[in-house]
Amino acid sequence: MMTEGKKKSDFSISTDLARMTVQQIRLYVARKESLEGPLLFLLERDSRRGVRAVAERWRRRCQKEALEKQRLERLLHFERRLWKKGIDWVAGIDEAGRGPLAGPVVAAAVILPHQVTLPGLDDSKKVNPAKRETLFELIHQIAIAVGVGVVHAEEIDRINILQATHKAMNQAIESLTPIPQYLLVDGGGIPNQNIPQTGIVAGDSLSASIAAASIVAKVSRDRMMKQYDLLFPVYGFASHKGYGTEEHLEAIRRHGPCFLHRRCFKGVESC
Repeated sequence: MMTEGKKKSDFSISTDLARMTVQQIRLYVARKESLEGPLLFLLERDSRRGVRAVAERWRRRCQKEALEKQRLERLLHFERRLWKKGIDWVAGIDEAGRGPLAGPVVAAAVILPHQVTLPGLDDSKKVNPAKRETLFELIHQIAIAVGVGVVHAEEIDRINILQATHKAMNQAIESLTPIPQYLLVDGGGIPNQNIPQTGIVAGDSLSASIAAASIVAKVSRDRMMKQYDLLFPVYGFASHKGYGTEEHLEAIRRHGPCFLHRRCFKGVESC
């Protein structure tokens, strides 16, 4: 019945276009989820430039949505290949914070359902902060499981950043329920991991699960660094998140490092 009603509405407006203002047409189209072909045909051939512009914007919107749908479908290539083999619980693994001079390295593991819609999902570095926050909440709502692992600066100094990254990843995996049947890991694989895995270079741009993990890891770490900024405001952690900006290096030179700093990293070790 709703479809029939929508068709009637579109048919009605198609017979009354000449009596409607451009603004009325613009508002009508803005409320629509889809436009019938005949109506769009009439809008594109209307004598008024403003009406034709409405149709053109609609066309561009549809093209953009189609491209995004195709991109998201490509992101599920690795997952779908495993799902077809009966491997349902596939976890994407990624980390945030390997390079900063201060703060922890944070890893995340995410198991996505087969039917997943996360518009805008991508490598966290390609997503603006506001969109990352939105995706972070959506991922937690729709994911089968989300796990996070954290290794702090003192342990990074003790075991080195690579080992610390692997430890954080293992923590994230171990916190998942259900236990994943397969791992898709950004970059190389995780040593001494019993769960079957595949390392994917630039995986946060190629796998939906890894991209989701990159968002969770990045947002989780950024939130931690904002809290640390309240404890140590002189370093500016809220703005640079512990990375080696000139502002941060100058603060280390002036105030010396705090316990959040990685003493083995260049820029801190000399202080």
